[in-house]
Amino acid sequence: MVKAFECQAHFRAESEVPKQEMKVYRDIASIQKPFRNPVITIGNFDGVHRGHRALFQHVIDWAKKLGGESVVMTFDPHPLQVLRPGNGPDFITPHARKLELIEQEGIDAAIVVPFSEDFARISAHDFVKDLLVDRIGIKGIVVGYDYRFGRGREGNIKMLRDLGARYGFQVEMVSGIELDGTVVSSTAIRHLIRDGRLHEAESLLGRPYEITGRVVKGKERGRLLGFPTANIQVESQVPPKPGVYAVEVELDGEIHWGAANFGYNPTFGDPEPSLEVHLLDFEGDLYGKELMVRFVERLRDEQRFDGPEALVAQIRKDVEEVRRVLASRRPMAVAAC
Repeated sequence: MVKAFECQAHFRAESEVPKQEMKVYRDIASIQKPFRNPVITIGNFDGVHRGHRALFQHVIDWAKKLGGESVVMTFDPHPLQVLRPGNGPDFITPHARKLELIEQEGIDAAIVVPFSEDFARISAHDFVKDLLVDRIGIKGIVVGYDYRFGRGREGNIKMLRDLGARYGFQVEMVSGIELDGTVVSSTAIRHLIRDGRLHEAESLLGRPYEITGRVVKGKERGRLLGFPTANIQVESQVPPKPGVYAVEVELDGEIHWGAANFGYNPTFGDPEPSLEVHLLDFEGDLYGKELMVRFVERLRDEQRFDGPEALVAQIRKDVEEVRRVLASRRPMAVAAC
């Protein structure tokens, strides 16, 4: 029998098959006629975490009762990128991935509003009357307990209910979801990721935290050390706590096991942080490829070694620990090798 640590650890990605193809509208003007009895929810939905998914399920269930369509409205760019340039949040989920995850929940249509200063000046009343009622034709709207909308965030849930009574739609509020004493929120998840508390972040997300990026030219030190690494370009995603991680890497629809280092490579004193991933049992050219790196477990802090030999010895230990961690996580994948 082949031992787990001798097994080539890659297999097909276990992505959930979408229940249907979601129609995506890239701006309000592309909506030519109102939807069929639509129920809508509105927000940034960064991370598409368990709280968001509960919101989406409420929208879907309500739309089915009305014989209508479930609709999500979101924004690109993020409003804070426009209203506070340079002070927008690091994202849990890139925009394209966010839409994929929303589709997997079974939503019928997504409206992506190109957020701008002009859009930000629309009054709360006009936003509801001109966009939600006249253009989209809403029959119901589901919002979180702290929902605000319109110019200067002047609109609140009471105002929304008053407008619903005037224009013929209903409003339902969903309270925040709490797990183990923590309210599920994008802000809480960002803090957990930065603190290296991956299992807690995964619990709130409902899946491992992942970073998507393209492989770019690095310093190629890993190749010289006998452990070639993919240097991944990270843009505007929440940086994990510096350290060494066991990861699963999705490449061209397959999952590979990997050891990742995020940080400053203290042995070499790099001035800027980087994400480098060594794919186990993999041969091939990765330059220019897009990788999705799922952070499964944090193994250790970064540390400075006296020389290459000590660093290589530690990398070998890290790789064996990665195999142990990921084999325990996916025993069926190892047994099938």
